[in-house]
Amino acid sequence: MTAFLKMHGLGNDFVVFDARDSAIAITPAQARGIADRRFGIGCDTVVLIGPGGAEADASLRFFNADGGEVESCGNATRCIARLLMDERGLSRVKLATRGGLLACSDAGKGLVEADMGPARLEWQEIPMAQQTDTLNFPLPLDGQMLPASAVSMGNPHCVIFVPDAEKIPVATLGPRIETHPLFPQKVNTEFVSVLGENRLRQRTWERGAGLTLACGTGACAAAVAAARLGKTGRKVEVVLDGGSLFITWRESDSHVIMTGPAATVFRGQVDLRLFG
Repeated sequence: MTAFLKMHGLGNDFVVFDARDSAIAITPAQARGIADRRFGIGCDTVVLIGPGGAEADASLRFFNADGGEVESCGNATRCIARLLMDERGLSRVKLATRGGLLACSDAGKGLVEADMGPARLEWQEIPMAQQTDTLNFPLPLDGQMLPASAVSMGNPHCVIFVPDAEKIPVATLGPRIETHPLFPQKVNTEFVSVLGENRLRQRTWERGAGLTLACGTGACAAAVAAARLGKTGRKVEVVLDGGSLFITWRESDSHVIMTGPAATVFRGQVDLRLFG
């Protein structure tokens, strides 16, 4: 049997395995089985904690519900940071991900601050299939052109501003934009409306996971896109289905700072052989 933790950040939920002391191999089929909400444990993303090495306190791997491994997950990063800080009595940790090295710190009142690194804005960095002005480009869909922005937070995001995010059929549009040929590695899609000078409403279709209650890197991407377009300042509250994240896009180094809660729900054990 293998021990696991169930954690979440604003309802974006994770099954976490600790492989720092003993190696754990997770296959795509196992990740899909574990993430299944009827026949498995149920989650948006399976997270594997590994040894950190010289620069980091730990390394992280993320497998979305479809079994695909992805570069970054902001909410999961905050959750693991909370876990390690509580475990070691630390106020700051560094975590290595495929999307980059991320520094996290205790922000007080149960909140965790994560430095998600610089926003990447060149079309090759997203990546996109052709040279594109990532600030504002027409995304062709069903004979229409949707005005969109693209941002990479170590993983690709397409941000679409709409008058009212509540009225958008995210579950219909999201999967079609995810696999749009303009995004060769698929894409996370944020539908965002501006609630005020420093407040956004966001709903997310997450690549490989579907409609999620929150997306940390998506909130970062939405905040960056809103600031670039002059819709907000560089410090905003992003209201998600599961609650709010607070995002600051620093002018000095282009790093995006995300602050929000992290929670542990339960601990358990599972026989990974049951999932192939």
